[in-house]
Amino acid sequence: MSINSIELISLAGIAKTREGAINEAAEMLIRAGAVTPGYRESMLERESSVSTYMGNYLAIPHGTLESQEQVLNSALAIIRYPQPIMWGEDQVRFVIGIAGKDGTHLEALGRIAEIFSNLDTVDEILAASSEDQVRSIFSRTNNS
Repeated sequence: MSINSIELISLAGIAKTREGAINEAAEMLIRAGAVTPGYRESMLERESSVSTYMGNYLAIPHGTLESQEQVLNSALAIIRYPQPIMWGEDQVRFVIGIAGKDGTHLEALGRIAEIFSNLDTVDEILAASSEDQVRSIFSRTNNS
């Protein structure tokens, strides 16, 4: 899975809660044909057992190991929220729903962690005014 081919981006997430944000990311993955509808429950189950908050305003909800058969294609669903969502004790502005087929999500997770470890890049994504700008930031970071 390459983060250079990100198609699922929303710069105006509407969820107000952690569960709402997970549902919003799951819906994007379902509509794109990347996962079956049952994957949503797996994402919520994962979150109930361990937080997917990663730091620097980022959460990466994903399904459990048992839900792998519900992943049809690898995909990332990136959502930026205009106002922070409380993720337990932490504030989240970005949710990246992830569905990885055959372990392909591991490289993407590494790239996402790299991107969000740089606060200047996080600020740049916060300020982006278009999906293309977000793709460009991810692509540029991927090639550096």
